[in-house]
Amino acid sequence: MINHFQKTIQIFINPFIFKIKKGGDIISSYIILDIETTGLSKHYHRITEIAAVKFENNKVVDQFETLINPQISIPAFITSLTGITNEMVSNAPTIDKIMPHFLNFVGDSVIVAHNATFDHGFLAKNAERVGLNFPNKRLCTRKLANRLLPQLPSKKLSMICYHLGIKNKQEHRAMTDVLATVEVFSKFLEELDFMGINEQEHIMKFERSSIKKYRPNNF
Repeated sequence: MINHFQKTIQIFINPFIFKIKKGGDIISSYIILDIETTGLSKHYHRITEIAAVKFENNKVVDQFETLINPQISIPAFITSLTGITNEMVSNAPTIDKIMPHFLNFVGDSVIVAHNATFDHGFLAKNAERVGLNFPNKRLCTRKLANRLLPQLPSKKLSMICYHLGIKNKQEHRAMTDVLATVEVFSKFLEELDFMGINEQEHIMKFERSSIKKYRPNNF
């Protein structure tokens, strides 16, 4: 049984969260997601949890949350970090059962994540393993933090949350990290809008731009 939508959530978002535009039009759909894994390599390690929240027409319209049986043992140090045990995933669905449902949930939405290269890489590799594609465009809040918060010594999600006064009740669990990323992204978009950067292609260009000694107005 795939454990999508296992609980109802309420998210109160700053209106700037919906300021991503493309060609002057607000994008109607994008997804903020996070995964937990057995390690750092998309080639050798496996996903143990996926969580995502979907935005459409200025509203949170859906969520996806499930544990995944990685079919390998979860290292003890990973369990100590995430709290996810071998017992917790023993009866969870495997990735080949999850990926078609997850990709259908995602559609062609823009993906937003903290350290998006990691999440996107794992998801694309696992989609490939089951004969599917994950070509979605992505935005990375860590890369945005490198440019908007250059003074922070670390761009870990926990450090950014502390700096911005955002509470993350359970770090390194997928859904709570998603909700923290939602708030971080909202604040970043507000600052980008102040800078006149509010179209999708311009935000992505800024994300790839050289890191300058810039002191954001609102941070």
